[in-house]
Amino acid sequence: MPCGQQESGAALAGYVVGVDVGSTAVKCHVYDRAAAVRGSSCRKVELLYPRPGWVELDPEVLWSQFVCVIKEAVQAAGLHMRQIAGIGISTQRATFITWHKRTGKPFHNFISWQDLRSTELVNSWNKSLLLKVIHVIFTVLHFLTGNDRYLAPSFLTFSTHQTSMKLSWVFKNIHEAEEAAKKNNCCFGTVDTWLLYRLTKGSVYATDYSNASATGVFEPFTKCWNPTLCSLLSIPMSIYPPVKDTSFNFGSSDSEIFGVPIPIMAMVADQQSAMFGECCFHPGDVKLTMGTGGFWNVNTGEHLFASQRGLYPLIGWKIGEEVVYLTEGCMSYIGTAIKWAQDINLFTNVDETAKMAQSIVDSQGVCFVPDFQVSVNDPYLCASFMGLKPSTTRNHLVRAILESVAFRNKQLYDIIVKKIRIPLQTIRADGGVSNNSFVMQMTSDLINKEIEKPANADMSSLGAAFLAGLASGFWTDKEQLKKLRRIEAVFEPQKDSEEYKPAMDTWLQAMKRSLHW
Repeated sequence: MPCGQQESGAALAGYVVGVDVGSTAVKCHVYDRAAAVRGSSCRKVELLYPRPGWVELDPEVLWSQFVCVIKEAVQAAGLHMRQIAGIGISTQRATFITWHKRTGKPFHNFISWQDLRSTELVNSWNKSLLLKVIHVIFTVLHFLTGNDRYLAPSFLTFSTHQTSMKLSWVFKNIHEAEEAAKKNNCCFGTVDTWLLYRLTKGSVYATDYSNASATGVFEPFTKCWNPTLCSLLSIPMSIYPPVKDTSFNFGSSDSEIFGVPIPIMAMVADQQSAMFGECCFHPGDVKLTMGTGGFWNVNTGEHLFASQRGLYPLIGWKIGEEVVYLTEGCMSYIGTAIKWAQDINLFTNVDETAKMAQSIVDSQGVCFVPDFQVSVNDPYLCASFMGLKPSTTRNHLVRAILESVAFRNKQLYDIIVKKIRIPLQTIRADGGVSNNSFVMQMTSDLINKEIEKPANADMSSLGAAFLAGLASGFWTDKEQLKKLRRIEAVFEPQKDSEEYKPAMDTWLQAMKRSLHW
């Protein structure tokens, strides 16, 4: 539709924008009513490493990139901002910032979910007598009541990925934040909250249920910020934003930013957004994301399953009275491992890797252990190659890296089948690594299930757009969204999983050797 065409406001608002502020890139897509991409833009996320183990983002740079990709995508679509019915924002989870309520000035950069500054604090808590006492108390409570909300605290362990520990670090180490909090002048926000605050020039301060539940500070059973945990870690309760529905009119952007006010109609955490984009609306639907990290998500409907070793509950989305829960299991840095292999010239183009792996019969006993940063389960697990020989080639190394992704997928799938008492339905994959046919086929073989791959792998931005479109009336309901799905490929099992057993057993042995490094 030409920019200068004169039509009514309702007719002009014929597009929605989905923005995905991920761990490696800020992407924006403009979608029409058929959910076809009309314009796109992408900027690389600039990570800062001020000290070993610290990972930060400059809030002003991120804000600038966010605004730029929206303007560029709308321009690339040949549209005017007034033709946008609404914006949906998907964001990386558990990355946060604190700022002064009155001045809006941040006390520090965004602290990334990948940041390790809380390692000492985490280790201290996990070894503490108090945590052991908590385990005993909640084990007894779970035994006496049978209530699953007491199950997770009965084996609670802290990790560096959790927002809670890094937030505790902030109030122990940044005096200005601590003083502001004492006077109720400190605001906490994940990426979505900060962007909303900036879009509305400070007039709207909120988050949604999906982002809140991913912080580890929000209690999914009660749907409230957890006062017990905050008291335990000396985090003031006054800092948290109100929690709103995922698909919801959060207000409009200030007209100075885009020239016209644009409704902000959805905020959602990236994995939950990808789940929605894949139309995994029914209990038992499974979404497998393979991007920077790897995530298995199972829709558990209205049933909230307590944390169990390797799995944890999340709120998928809240739309009106509907609350959908998920169970999630995560893998380590699979995308990071593949990018590292490219950086050291194991291959030139990531598209080559599937052919490289398929060009040989096996990895010749070479195994790759993919933890480049502190593992949730073992802070001393190290990334490593094992089984190297004089005959080892680049193809063997690349195949070993890709096999490690498939083997980890198999591990998580088996845990999910064992722990989640819901029959698993459709499995849908997304993320950059889902474009790798070798990983997809091997995973399908190992779990003996079909895996669907969508035509568009950027499911987080599509999910945000879907949620925004529902809130604005751009789309009517989920049934309409299902009809907009486009499947590029379906991977069906071609080999018996037993054929992989010797290789997987060797890989598991390599994993054990890499523990407690």
